[in-house]
Amino acid sequence: MSQVFDIQPHVEEITSTEATFSESEYSMKESWRTVLTLAYQSLGVVYGDLSTSPLYVYKSTFAEDIQHSETNEEIYGVLSFVFWTLTLIPLLKYVFIVLRADDNGEGGTFALYSLLCRHARVSSLPNCQVADEELSEYKSSEVLLAGKPGGSRLKSTLEKHRLLQKFLLVLALIGTCMVIGDGVLTPAISVFSAVSGLELSTSKEHHQYIVLPISCIILVFLFALQHYGTHRIGFLFAPIVITWLICISAIGVYNIFHWNPNVYQALSPYYMYKFFKKTRRGGWMSLGGILLCITGSEAMFADLGHFSQLSIKIAFTFVVYPSLILAYMGQAAYLSKHHIIESDYRIGFYVSVPEKIRWPVLGIAILAAVVGSQAIITGTFSIIKQCSALGCFPRVKIIHTSSKIHGQIYIPEINWILMLLCLAVTIGFRDTKRMGNASGLAVITVMLVTTCLMSLVIVLCWHKNVVVALCFILFFGSVEALYFSASLIKFLEGAWVPIALALIFLLVMYTWHYGTLKKYEFDLQNKVSINWLLKLGPSLGIVRVPGIGLIHTELVSGIPAIFSHFVTNLPAFHQVLVFLCIKSVPVPHVRPEERFLVGRIGPKEYRLYRCIARYGYRDIHKDDIEFEKVLVCSIAEFIRSERHEYNHEHNHEREKKDYDDNDDDDDESMTVVGTCTTNLDGIRISEEEGDCREIVGTSDDHSNNNIREIKSPLVTLRKRVRFVLPKNSVIDVNAREELRELMEAREAGMAFIVGHSYVRAKKGSSFFRRVVIDFGYDFLRRNSRGPRSAVSIPHTSMLEVGMIYHV
Repeated sequence: MSQVFDIQPHVEEITSTEATFSESEYSMKESWRTVLTLAYQSLGVVYGDLSTSPLYVYKSTFAEDIQHSETNEEIYGVLSFVFWTLTLIPLLKYVFIVLRADDNGEGGTFALYSLLCRHARVSSLPNCQVADEELSEYKSSEVLLAGKPGGSRLKSTLEKHRLLQKFLLVLALIGTCMVIGDGVLTPAISVFSAVSGLELSTSKEHHQYIVLPISCIILVFLFALQHYGTHRIGFLFAPIVITWLICISAIGVYNIFHWNPNVYQALSPYYMYKFFKKTRRGGWMSLGGILLCITGSEAMFADLGHFSQLSIKIAFTFVVYPSLILAYMGQAAYLSKHHIIESDYRIGFYVSVPEKIRWPVLGIAILAAVVGSQAIITGTFSIIKQCSALGCFPRVKIIHTSSKIHGQIYIPEINWILMLLCLAVTIGFRDTKRMGNASGLAVITVMLVTTCLMSLVIVLCWHKNVVVALCFILFFGSVEALYFSASLIKFLEGAWVPIALALIFLLVMYTWHYGTLKKYEFDLQNKVSINWLLKLGPSLGIVRVPGIGLIHTELVSGIPAIFSHFVTNLPAFHQVLVFLCIKSVPVPHVRPEERFLVGRIGPKEYRLYRCIARYGYRDIHKDDIEFEKVLVCSIAEFIRSERHEYNHEHNHEREKKDYDDNDDDDDESMTVVGTCTTNLDGIRISEEEGDCREIVGTSDDHSNNNIREIKSPLVTLRKRVRFVLPKNSVIDVNAREELRELMEAREAGMAFIVGHSYVRAKKGSSFFRRVVIDFGYDFLRRNSRGPRSAVSIPHTSMLEVGMIYHV
């Protein structure tokens, strides 16, 4: 946990013990009060979906494949399956095993994939650097998970075969697509099941005309509110879910003691055997309904970044798990004494609720369903942001709805697409049976993907024996494969929906990733030689005007071909040029003190810099004004702290030789520079409106005599920029002159030069490539956000130059 201090002229001395207090030491001293507070909050965020599953599990299970008979073998068998499924999957697999596979505190499908990318070098990101491996969070997993050696053969096999790497990426994308599909199906089935309690007070002929419109109104209201965020009403989520859990567990205890106190005997696995013996194929097909009891379990791992492992474990083990077991036992106890059901739809949750409290329970159920739906919608936004950061989803507009709560984001385009799909599913199916079939397949597919990726993590990251991974995947994989087969057999009865959604999103993701990769390969193969730049001289053969020019590029080394296109077509260029690369690295967060890699391109007098801004897949990008200030400050700190052996004469001799454009040389010449707010000993930047006068040297009349200033000599009514140097800093004449030019350029203004690329398949390409590039990728590029959205570039400061890429 990095600490950020406000930098003032008088900074109190911080002891080394306080400054180096590590995150592990903080977590070890975490108080039980904090843990219990997090556990309380997690109930409203993580367990909303899982806690509402009793609304539709029995109803979906007994919808068609099996019948509720007077022998009670069916209802007891279903209860036994529910109990052991909840025990094996959420409790044993997720709480005790999967939660330990966090990526520096983050969870989810991409967290597992990120771990594998770092340990086996199978990353799908094309612009990875050796310097990225020096990041604190990049290395911390290896330190924490160091164990028995093993899996070297598996690691080398993955690194050698590109086909296996692509398969691993597709596997992670399939899990991600199913999570997005779940974002469509969960709100539909949760809200519809909650509102269906109204059917007990109306006739079967009329209840669909009441339930369906009310469900659609609630769904539209739910998605329309996403723009405002949940931080204002988020404090209500946990009380609502707790009230709901208390409600269903109390009703369960009442039904157990009132109708059948011996129902606990059905928890024995023997009743599963009797269930299959009697129902045979129908019992196997009904597993698709039983599967719904674990919907939302993946949220325990996916939302790990907002809470701690211990808090999520406590909340599930001591609150959610026993409440759900009591709720299912209570329903089974009631149904075991009520075999004559007037109508099939009356076997649902509400029939076991005492009539006197049915209306209050209905209201609480609707609120709990909305909370559970809200959690999965926010999770869908989060995972799409991660995919976009890792180059697997088109750029979309991301709005942060809360400045205080991390992860509260809103994506307008995705929100309205989810709403339309959710309404289409609700109106199209109109019953929990087919919605349950669809939701069940999406849930179990995500769990199967997690099991497969987790088995690789056990070998490659935890360094356990391959036998341990095989035992894990065989045990949990066989259980999940049984449920998967039962869900897949319902393909024509609703299970086709998540498959269709997953295929559409998978096609979009892979097309975007493929086109982005080919575009980067074109840039890499056509980058300009440094010798061409040296021949132009310091003026680059054109007029250098005041200001800073930021040239956006995906390359982390070399000069992009589009720069020569700029120089050829533009009569003038800026006094200071910065090749800016904003890249994502396979870690959840990059610490601010490790944010930038800064280096030079060519000799000092050229005033060409390369700046690589590194972000994790869950990091928040700064707005344009703040980013500009931090970027300029980082370049100034690089100039100040450049090594003494890189003096002017040495650089002149070194840089006149032929430069090698390989990545290693570029990595060696880059310097890690933190943001100005995290570097207490570095340069600070001050910007204000007013006139700028020349003051060089020590500012004796300043309130702090130990701070020296370098100011621009120009006297004009414009932005006043100054660099405040740290105490007793030694700067040579050349560095001071370079800092002065950087300030003058900053005062003159900053322009963003962005290449507007048109990607086309080159002649002789295969039919597949022409279709993917010329139609698929081009369509996505034209309908997605441009590169300027990465740093929120204002329109008035942007210059776009078109260029055709033949890939």
